[in-house]
Amino acid sequence: MNNPGEEPRDAFATGASRMCRRAWWVFLIGGIASVAFGILAFVNPGVALLVLAMVFAAFILVDGAANIWGALQNRGRDGWVAVLIFGALGVLVGAYALTAPPVSMLALIYVIAFFALTTGLISLYLGWQIRKEISNEWILYVSGALSVLFALLVLFRPGIGGVAIVYMIATWAIIVGLLRIMFAFFIRRVGRELDA
Repeated sequence: MNNPGEEPRDAFATGASRMCRRAWWVFLIGGIASVAFGILAFVNPGVALLVLAMVFAAFILVDGAANIWGALQNRGRDGWVAVLIFGALGVLVGAYALTAPPVSMLALIYVIAFFALTTGLISLYLGWQIRKEISNEWILYVSGALSVLFALLVLFRPGIGGVAIVYMIATWAIIVGLLRIMFAFFIRRVGRELDA
């Protein structure tokens, strides 16, 4: 949290917080894609596993590409490497799932759990990186913690029924997506206030 006498412009002038503020749309796109995926899964939980895998792969691919673009636009700032790795991972996992979709439900479950675990840890790391410069880093902490908990639950209970696992995935996607949208609009608002 900032000191009482510290100017907001000084707090946002350096580090990962400035990178986040300039690339707010990365969090927004990823959040919207996540929520859309979650809603689709809730509306049609009986959809074939292959279709669900393809939709999820497309979400990961779009989110990963957006993160890569945002990271490259902010090269040299604290945290940009974490966002770049996050994006590259998303593109690789999404591309793999699109070109060679999992042949079994168990394979899809482990792909989703691995992605959730990795993105959760990166979100926690990014929140820690910006903790001294942005007071609302708790959104990243909550988003990251939920992703890690979701991944661990899936990994320890891989035999959960088909519809149940779809609902679990959908719930995780919607909650994390909404948190990312909240964070995007928060840093966008702060950026506009500083520009004004």
